[in-house]
Amino acid sequence: MKEALKTFSVAAVSALVVVGIFSFKPSSEHITYEYKQFSTIESVVPGGLGRSRILTTDDGGQMIEKELKNFYSMVGINFGNIANNDRAIVDRINDYSAQGWDLMQVSTGSQEQISNGSSSGGLFITRYLFRRAK
Repeated sequence: MKEALKTFSVAAVSALVVVGIFSFKPSSEHITYEYKQFSTIESVVPGGLGRSRILTTDDGGQMIEKELKNFYSMVGINFGNIANNDRAIVDRINDYSAQGWDLMQVSTGSQEQISNGSSSGGLFITRYLFRRAK
């Protein structure tokens, strides 16, 4: 009985060692990715005079623009415009996702325009970086 238990223990430990070695073996498969990015520029120029856009570069290197609404209208901040922009941006993300792209990173920035010592507006820029396996 002791001999059978000893043999079973050695076999079990050996099996665990073999499984452990192969579970940490690096993958020989190298995955190559392709990347795609689009940017949104949203104007905060008072009076709605700014230009807000979604900018994308197609596979041929041509820039594609989609118009967005400005944050401000003639009477101040326009929450309807912001909601409209949100829908357009999420639609673009959903389109890319449906094509197999994974959203990897979102980067934001802003720039304020100063004139005569006071702010005369500015913009928000957001970049959306996607990738998918080739």
